[in-house]
Amino acid sequence: MAIAWIVFPAVLSALSLGCGLLVQRAAGIEIPAPLLLPVGFALVAVAGQFAIVAGATAPLATPLVVALALVGIGISLPWRHRRIDGWWIAAAVGVFAVFAAPFVLSGTTSFGGYIKLDDTATYLAMLDRAMQHGYRTAGLPPSTYQATLSTSLAWGYPLGSVLPLGVGRALVAQDAAWLWQPYLTFMAALLACGVYQLVAGIVASPRLRALVAFGGAQAALLYGYALWGGVKELATAVVVVLVAALVPTAVRVEGRVRDLLPLALGLAALLAVLSVGGLAWVAPPFVVALAIVWRTRGVGGALRTGATLAAATALLVLPSIVLAARWLGHTGAFTSAGELGNLLGRLDWVQVFGIWPSGDFRIAPSSLDVTHVLVAVVALAAIVAVVLAVRRRVYELPIAVGTAAVACVVYVGFGSPWIGGKALASSSPIVLAVAFAGVAAVFETGRRVEAVVAGGVMLAAVLWSNALQYRDVALAPSARLHELATIGHRFGGQGPTLLTEYEPYGARHFLRNLQTEASSELRRRSILLRAGGSPVPGSSPDLDELTLASVLQYRTLVVRRSGTASRPPSSYVPVWKGRYYEVWQRPAYSRSILAHLSLGSRLQPAAVPSCRSVLALARAAAAHGGQLATVERPPAVVIEPGGAVGLPSSFGVYGESPDVVYLTAPYSATSSFATPAGATYGVWLGGSFRSTASIAVDGRPVGSARQSLGWPDTFTRIGSVRLAPGSHTLVFRYAGPSWRPGSGGIPPFGAGPIVLSPDTEDAPVTYVAPANAATLCGKSLDWV
Repeated sequence: MAIAWIVFPAVLSALSLGCGLLVQRAAGIEIPAPLLLPVGFALVAVAGQFAIVAGATAPLATPLVVALALVGIGISLPWRHRRIDGWWIAAAVGVFAVFAAPFVLSGTTSFGGYIKLDDTATYLAMLDRAMQHGYRTAGLPPSTYQATLSTSLAWGYPLGSVLPLGVGRALVAQDAAWLWQPYLTFMAALLACGVYQLVAGIVASPRLRALVAFGGAQAALLYGYALWGGVKELATAVVVVLVAALVPTAVRVEGRVRDLLPLALGLAALLAVLSVGGLAWVAPPFVVALAIVWRTRGVGGALRTGATLAAATALLVLPSIVLAARWLGHTGAFTSAGELGNLLGRLDWVQVFGIWPSGDFRIAPSSLDVTHVLVAVVALAAIVAVVLAVRRRVYELPIAVGTAAVACVVYVGFGSPWIGGKALASSSPIVLAVAFAGVAAVFETGRRVEAVVAGGVMLAAVLWSNALQYRDVALAPSARLHELATIGHRFGGQGPTLLTEYEPYGARHFLRNLQTEASSELRRRSILLRAGGSPVPGSSPDLDELTLASVLQYRTLVVRRSGTASRPPSSYVPVWKGRYYEVWQRPAYSRSILAHLSLGSRLQPAAVPSCRSVLALARAAAAHGGQLATVERPPAVVIEPGGAVGLPSSFGVYGESPDVVYLTAPYSATSSFATPAGATYGVWLGGSFRSTASIAVDGRPVGSARQSLGWPDTFTRIGSVRLAPGSHTLVFRYAGPSWRPGSGGIPPFGAGPIVLSPDTEDAPVTYVAPANAATLCGKSLDWV
């Protein structure tokens, strides 16, 4: 936690500061202090592109950026005494705290958007490869990781938004997954820095500008995208604000070529983040810059400035231009009206005003009329700010608003809903910040009561919107993912590996060095179900549901622990066990399996086979000089939530299965069950739940778990209990929403069933000679 949330942001700040100082010295101008970090961030993103464009130079990305930062600091020494304005720092720290709160207060190195959006898993995969091998994917062995890169990195996907993360990750020696959310939060702080400078022309008071930056950077739609991993949306907002703030300085009356360097760098950073898709963001400030020059230095000056700025930008973004040729061939999703991505439908255009009191920005607020009134206040305040800026001939703020407006018209009007949503998200902090600036400007004119009321209402609405999203954030299960990371490090190179669970972060990132393929993910090998066909995307089939040939092609198996999971075939032996996963491997000396009789069902891993089936296997074994192998396993006790006593009428049993409930409020249920024999039973709760779930049996607490989001057909171990044969009572309690982040909202999938399974995970394989096969008749077996 300390490395992720303190050391890593400090490292990024130092790199950005050094690079910002370097740009300042190269341009020969004094860049306003609040913009030094955003300018340096832009240089990191652009410089990194030059390194990773070729596989041979990709490992030099981090040394290159570090060298640039050190040079920038070195040539700026000794620093002249410069009065530090602490208010922009306070605004940045405040925004950082707000964006960090849902994760820091969870107490784990988690990240957001789990299950809602798995794009972060793909970004991590691309970053893993790009920082070492650039865009080269040749030579990778068949795996889900390789298949993922072949549909993203191999297409020339723009990586400018994540390259600073890759550089910082290398310096702090941490997995990028645990730094993902701190990185997004760092960019939010940079956005606050940019906004602070953007509104300086119409808001004189540093205190008021800090409030404007604090409120404006928290636009609800952008905050929502940040809570589900939206890296490009944040990066775009940071650089657009930076570019708008730099235009007047770049085209000042002196007309020196060096003055254009920071602006060209900002435009190049936009293209590094968005590739050719960023042209609608780049064009407005470019045109406005030329218009300003035309007014002051005539047509000739405008043409010379335009040519110089275009050439400088093209030179800085040359790697993106090279990669764009490949990327353009795969941009159908940008314009398709049916391309929703992970949205539920087109976003409401009023969300660009930064207020949306809903736990999920894809869902309309319960009080839509109140929302529209609040939006009207924001719109009126933004208009006031633009009018004041135009009257005072302050260009920064109108440039930012105009750029956002053009981008929204282009991307919302002509792009897919998925791309339109991104444009609204990146534009929303600009609109909201301008509105806060309008209120602050009115305050400075003497109309303090009106300004305080309007500003207070707007800030309260912003905080209300984001408090709801804080409550509903979908936090990744960091303890479980840490376990996958441990497996990835410990068994690297010991593939090929099958991951039966649908876990994108496992197959695409943490287990990439095991040549891992997930049964229902992108893959290169054929995986078939015994019932026919292939696993449905998003499903987590049991090993006994897969054909034997599908399983045996893998040396290593990574299996999610569960009271209902079948033991791997007899040729595999356990080599590692954690709280959530087991690792099994097939030794080189293992005997071959001629046939495999699967028994049981999804919730009952064992069953009593028919004697006819057992004897048929015995005859086959005898004909080949073999023997029978099996694992005895008593039946599990399954308690369906839908049948639990006391189910609240407000809870519907719906969704992916009729046997689950969606836990959204405090809840308790009591169920009776019987055990056929005395044993130690592991107690497992299936599905997803956001708050604390606890189970007691016969009045004895078994255990509890909190914040367990997962895909269907997965279980969380609550604890274990020793039970005698006979009747028992189970009490299930769910705490409901609390102050904890992510404890509210509707979980992605329902919870249930509850399974009590005898702890037989370490039961040995029993070998039976074909002549004694009849001894297996009537027994509860996992498989034969």
